[in-house]
Amino acid sequence: MDDKLENYREYREKMNERILSADNKIIKRLFSLDTLTYQDGAIDSRTKEMLGLATSMVLRCDDCVKYHLEQCYKHGLNTAEIMEIIAVAQVVGGTIVIPHARRAVEFWDLLVKN
Repeated sequence: MDDKLENYREYREKMNERILSADNKIIKRLFSLDTLTYQDGAIDSRTKEMLGLATSMVLRCDDCVKYHLEQCYKHGLNTAEIMEIIAVAQVVGGTIVIPHARRAVEFWDLLVKN
């Protein structure tokens, strides 16, 4: 497995555990709300992850983009679908999203090859 991918996963898990270990009710509820939001409902979880990816790109949150890319990968999206999501994000967000698109494609390539 690629070190960048493994480092991202390990860091995310470690820091989430650290944050949740503070036992702050508000933080725990926010984490729970985030988890519940992406579950199947009137909109299926696959579509919600695509929405999460596009909005994360427009908001320019690379960590969120990586998270949603990994979830999209787990939901079986293919590269053509990811590129269309990136295209939508670029149209909505403008040229400022282009650097995030570069990093998104780089991370997607890591997921696909591993």
